[in-house]
Amino acid sequence: MKLLLDECVVQEFRLLIDGHDVFTVGYLGWSGVKNGQLLSRAAANGFDALITTDRNIEKQQNLSSLPIALIILIAASNDLDDLTPLIPDLLRSLNSLKPRTVIRVGQA
Repeated sequence: MKLLLDECVVQEFRLLIDGHDVFTVGYLGWSGVKNGQLLSRAAANGFDALITTDRNIEKQQNLSSLPIALIILIAASNDLDDLTPLIPDLLRSLNSLKPRTVIRVGQA
């Protein structure tokens, strides 16, 4: 699966997502791109999902028009130590990922 990490997710997190092709917004040169345009670019470039910690993105965007899923990581902070425990649930959710869906991983 081809996954894109939003720039609000620490880049080292990608190394923990085994078995998938994970790219960062920064690596692709898309830093600073607004959410709507970022989702469009991701979809146009064959990404299956955007992984973010931005809890407001689903309220701001119309995902039903894009062939991409959105995964929102819910953690105490964006620190790698807070995100790492979410890996098992994230990997499980990727097994049943469908386009145009929003999946929340973690607890508020």
